[in-house]
Amino acid sequence: MTTAPREIDAMPARDRHFGIAAAILLVALVGVGLSLTIPLLSLEMERMGVSGTGIGINTAIAGLAGILAVPFVPRLAARIGMGRMLALSIGTVLVCLVLFKAVFQFWAWFPIRFVFSAALGALFVLSEYWISALAPPARRGMVMGIYATVLALGFAAGPGILALVGTSGWPPYLAGAGLLSLAAIPLVLARRNLPGLHDAPPRPFRVYLFALPTATMAGMVFGAVETGGFALLPVYGLRIGFDAEQAALLVTTLALGNVLMQLPIGLLADRMNKGLLLVIIAGLGCAGAAALPLLATTGLPFQALLFIWGGIVGGLYTVGLSHLAARFEGPDLAGANAAFVVLYNVGLTVGPPFVGVAMDYSNPHGFAYALSALFVLLIAGGIAGALRRPARMH
Repeated sequence: MTTAPREIDAMPARDRHFGIAAAILLVALVGVGLSLTIPLLSLEMERMGVSGTGIGINTAIAGLAGILAVPFVPRLAARIGMGRMLALSIGTVLVCLVLFKAVFQFWAWFPIRFVFSAALGALFVLSEYWISALAPPARRGMVMGIYATVLALGFAAGPGILALVGTSGWPPYLAGAGLLSLAAIPLVLARRNLPGLHDAPPRPFRVYLFALPTATMAGMVFGAVETGGFALLPVYGLRIGFDAEQAALLVTTLALGNVLMQLPIGLLADRMNKGLLLVIIAGLGCAGAAALPLLATTGLPFQALLFIWGGIVGGLYTVGLSHLAARFEGPDLAGANAAFVVLYNVGLTVGPPFVGVAMDYSNPHGFAYALSALFVLLIAGGIAGALRRPARMH
């Protein structure tokens, strides 16, 4: 992977489009492998006799790895090259996936999972920088909507593949490794279409956390809502009267809304102020979550609300990344993307416990109240961001 990255301004439109398509395909394949791996490891730990608390703590290592490792990704990529960094990350993920099966011990899975998740974080940061940097400014929202849609489809495909190959023995691990290894193909084919990243981000990492707070906070709130919602929605469904099968399908309903609405939201982001759109999405997310208890016993209307709400909330990711890409460029964009992913991982780590505690405190509708509170946090952050003077970055 020795080809030098190219300057974006000198890249023909055809090469830009090819690079964007390759980056989206790469991260979609990684998403399939990841969505296959997460439930597989949980099932394997259950077979080991690990407690639910132990499974939860091991899973939370993914968020911790993102928080601790991702801030260093842009600087390391600038030093060794984006292509090499992406290739190294893919190789690391593959090795770790094989090690999960080869070293079948619960405590050994903590360091393996940390390295595995850190490498995944690097893949997402650099792939999203690749997409954002090459996307035409006037169509950046549309491009990020396509990316979010394809990524959501990849996440939906993983459990289906697991159902085909089974959850025991080597086959699921080999299937995951095979899917992840395919991610190297678009990287090799588009190695001449990587955006330039010759220099490390020029600012301390903390600057990127607060330079555009509405966008980065959107990443944190989305991480908390996505993981807290997906993890505890089936439990909420059971507590409001759905049977187990129906409660599980509520997650599918939520995910389908996310898949189908990201492109329209991305197109909307190209036509209006992205910071304002994030606040509007947060307001609709807050109202939708607050309405869940009102429709809890209505069956189909409740599922329709989940579908629409899930699609709107997913826009936080699409519009948040578009907002960053409209403000930053070059190494600054890489640093801002890393900040977005770090805060997403903060949300991933704190979201499920926050929602779970709320459900125990106010059973069962604490689920909805906790999600509403998270959106209020983003609305407040958006208003504060609009009132403060933007930081000078260039």
